[in-house]
Amino acid sequence: MSKDCGNHGDDDLRQACRRLLCLLFALAVIVAVIALIVYLVLRPTHPGFFLQDATLRQLDLSNGSAPLLSTAVQVTIASRNPNGRVGVYYDRLDVYASYKYQQVTLAARLPPVYQGHGDVDVWSPVLTGPNVPFAPYLADALSKDVAAGYLIMEVRIDGRVRWKVGSWTSGHYHIFVTCPAFLITGGGNGVPGTNGFRFQTATYCRVEV
Repeated sequence: MSKDCGNHGDDDLRQACRRLLCLLFALAVIVAVIALIVYLVLRPTHPGFFLQDATLRQLDLSNGSAPLLSTAVQVTIASRNPNGRVGVYYDRLDVYASYKYQQVTLAARLPPVYQGHGDVDVWSPVLTGPNVPFAPYLADALSKDVAAGYLIMEVRIDGRVRWKVGSWTSGHYHIFVTCPAFLITGGGNGVPGTNGFRFQTATYCRVEV
């Protein structure tokens, strides 16, 4: 008799566990469906970034087996929120310049900002990199580009953003922006900078979130 009572108690426990698991699974499905509906309805679009200008103020390369590069460039970057119902919090945006994938300036921190529906924000930081160790093969490539009067750099942004819909705000998302900067000595639209380089034309940036 006692064995039957014990088995009966075990059966009740198993049934209670099954009910709890079914309830948790149902809640998970409901949350997933709600999240999918919100995504399909709102479908936030990545903010658009544009490099409007780049003025090269310094580009000094030391010779030797361990080259050092000193760079200073002022850039003008614009960002637009294309969403009609979703706002964007830019909580952190670090901007720096690179040449052939090597970072050549220190990162400049842009001020945090909230970007409403269709809003546009513009920043003009000065990016500097004094005496940055530079690989010899990159030093050779840079010298050839300068001699040819055609220089391609990249302005990169590494940051964190949040989406805002009504009173709801999402968690943080990583944002990475890459803007090509074409600098030439013959022609161009920008102000003449170091070695006569001018910014050629405004460019669209690649945005990853």
